[in-house]
Amino acid sequence: MQKSGAITLADVVQGLSDVRLPELERQPTRVVLDSRQIQPGQVFVALRGERADGHDFVGHALAQGAVLAIVSRPVDTPAPVIDLTAAEPVLPAAWTMPALLRVPDTVKALQQLAAFWRRRHSPRVIGITGSVGKTTTKELVADILAQRYVTLKSEQSYNNEIGLPITLLELTTGHERVVLEMGMYDVGEIAGLAHIALPHVGVVTIIGPVHLERALTMERIVQAKTELVQALPPGPEGAAILNYDEPLVLGMRDATRAQVMTYGISPDADLWADDIESLGLEGIRFRMHYRGETIHAKVPLLGRHSVHTALRATAVGLVENLTWQEIMEGLRTPSPQLRLVAVRGPQGATILDDTYNASPASTIAALNLLEDLPGRKIAVLGDMLELGDYEREGHEKVGMRALEVVDALIAVGDRGRIIGETAIRWGMPAHQVHLVKDNAAAICLLAEMVGENDVILVKGSRSMGMEEIVNALGRS
Repeated sequence: MQKSGAITLADVVQGLSDVRLPELERQPTRVVLDSRQIQPGQVFVALRGERADGHDFVGHALAQGAVLAIVSRPVDTPAPVIDLTAAEPVLPAAWTMPALLRVPDTVKALQQLAAFWRRRHSPRVIGITGSVGKTTTKELVADILAQRYVTLKSEQSYNNEIGLPITLLELTTGHERVVLEMGMYDVGEIAGLAHIALPHVGVVTIIGPVHLERALTMERIVQAKTELVQALPPGPEGAAILNYDEPLVLGMRDATRAQVMTYGISPDADLWADDIESLGLEGIRFRMHYRGETIHAKVPLLGRHSVHTALRATAVGLVENLTWQEIMEGLRTPSPQLRLVAVRGPQGATILDDTYNASPASTIAALNLLEDLPGRKIAVLGDMLELGDYEREGHEKVGMRALEVVDALIAVGDRGRIIGETAIRWGMPAHQVHLVKDNAAAICLLAEMVGENDVILVKGSRSMGMEEIVNALGRS
């Protein structure tokens, strides 16, 4: 159902051509990237991807009811073409549907449209970046803000030059807050996202050796993440929320003109926690301290490391003027999209499904949670990608932590093998470590070894597709 105040065809045309067509003002629409999801009256943007070119599906999108397709090259369809690449584009006096709008670059057109639409609205925007914890933080921040404000958040992990614009194009006149992830592979990308989104609040989680394969150095990763706090407005209108416990993040306080709020487990942070206790699958319990107040909290987030997620989300609530009652209600009722979830496995076993992605820091945090749980502990750990020169060291660190926690280790993939070999080298009995090539082999092995009350952690980089293992265990 189309929301009140949503984008119209007139807005789309104006955002890309600076021409407003009154006859299109009453035609609400939605911008879609997948031709299979098109509904009548919507706009299709043809993007070129690594595996497919959206231009090949323009005909399908129009057949599904798209009234406008944004393209950057000729396509085989009888629909009229309005060429915005011309020196002096001419828009037709009478608009015939469906039609094609040709632009020099469809990704840049999508970004231009999102920036135009964002500037037509006045919500406060919260941007979140970091090497670990962006999505869980985004979900919890949105849960807290929704206690008072009509809040839009990026779905899934829409945190790049395509996903962020798509989220902003869902803005309506009713939205009061927007919560966005901002990811990067190299310098300049977060600055570009911030130019589109105009964030008021910037949250930085942890900076680690993720995307080193593309960014090349930690210095460049820090520089890239700093772009978020540099983009914030000065003074009380802007707020940089920084992790006091991470020196690389804390150092960003000198790079922003906004007010700074720090969080962490150090008493020197503005908002800090102590008495942190893991309750296993029941969540965590801790105390928060802020400006002389002490607040006791129990939240259903898994693992002691989740206290930082709770703190940074709480900090956003505080700078956005929520009451402690509203903040605590948001913390107590997090959305089901929070990443690491526990599901029932075969023979009464528990599966910790953390298959969305993996880095050394997040994998060690998941192992820390596993350590807190009763029962025989099995870790199924796969390749961690895009670590660059840190690849071997990162996998070795995970192997050394796994040695201290697990009763059985299944290492999946070529890089996962480093985890298993490290655990053996540092003293884990070889019969407790299984080096397998792929998910299928891991599934076969688990089918033979899983017993009652076992706890099984499954984690690896997104491209490993390790949800296959979780799904197979759930069916057995």
